[in-house]
Amino acid sequence: MPPTDPTRAPAVLDLSSDVIALTAAICDVPSVSGDEGALANAVEAELRGLGHLEVLRDGNTVVARTDLGRAERVVLAGHLDTVPISTFPGSELPNVPTRVLGDELWGRGTVDMKGGVAVMLKVAARATDPSRDLTFLFYECEEVEAERNGLARLGAGRPELLEGDFAVLLEPTCAAIEGGCKGTLRVDVVTTGVAAHSARPWNGHNAIHDAGQVLSRLAGYQAQTVAVDGLDYHEALQAVGISGGIAGNVIPDRCVVTVNYRFAPDKSVDEAFEHVRQVFDGFECVLGDAAAGARPGLHLPAAEAFVAALGLPVGAKEGWTDVARFSELGIPAVNFGPGDPNLAHMDDERCPVEQYARAERALLRWLS
Repeated sequence: MPPTDPTRAPAVLDLSSDVIALTAAICDVPSVSGDEGALANAVEAELRGLGHLEVLRDGNTVVARTDLGRAERVVLAGHLDTVPISTFPGSELPNVPTRVLGDELWGRGTVDMKGGVAVMLKVAARATDPSRDLTFLFYECEEVEAERNGLARLGAGRPELLEGDFAVLLEPTCAAIEGGCKGTLRVDVVTTGVAAHSARPWNGHNAIHDAGQVLSRLAGYQAQTVAVDGLDYHEALQAVGISGGIAGNVIPDRCVVTVNYRFAPDKSVDEAFEHVRQVFDGFECVLGDAAAGARPGLHLPAAEAFVAALGLPVGAKEGWTDVARFSELGIPAVNFGPGDPNLAHMDDERCPVEQYARAERALLRWLS
């Protein structure tokens, strides 16, 4: 999507509306990664209008903070961007604007994660005398490469804005609590051969054929379930791409099988990469993108208080989220937000509207 059209009418949000209507309004402002300007402007305007928050802007990332002298500060964080807009299933209509079908709100962002953004805005408006000082972080470019991520940028350049004793990332969890997150890395497993004319393959060696050994090891791989701080993380090692060959009449001398390893947060990136190298011993392994996971930290006092106040079940976050970035800053964090993560990025992205209200009530109860 191109950058925000300067002729587009400014988006207006109404924080006096209920969280369901607010979620729909936020979803109806397109904000595909890199085009968050209109939504960031609307969020900033509403936060500045509240009067009890210090509001700062960094690119299309908005930070709002209380300064009440409380003994503890917590961070509520959520990203403004979505993956590209698609169409509703069985329709040629784009999945923005949203629509209500039964007790569900359908459309891009209803799960990942504009419901969480709406909950944050409602808490910002209603929690005027919270039990803890609050930092609200609405950030850009979570759905794309890490160097564009607004949270990562602030963590590197202005970490003081993210300081806190505890953080809640409002990623979708079906309004349950998910602790920590798994790490992830991509590795290119390379096979090498000798190029030759395909009419005389005995003069060469086919690197693509050798990739069968790589795939065989993947097929026989037994992924582990690892308990970390009382939560079970299910690891996974899967092929996510394969490439090789330069022409239809040439025996390929190189083939690359790209694998993705999702690993429990008891391992570092180096340890995870070493594990992949052992699985594919005898082949060249080249590390690509990698991000460490985050331990749950649920034994820490701030996390214990959060779990006790909400009274909700706690499970492991099976994907990777930006709680890992808070972990790198020494801030324990959990995932908690409306929406089923299994529906994130789907054409039929949708969320029961009751989850938005439930998440709002839970956070206000914790902060009262």
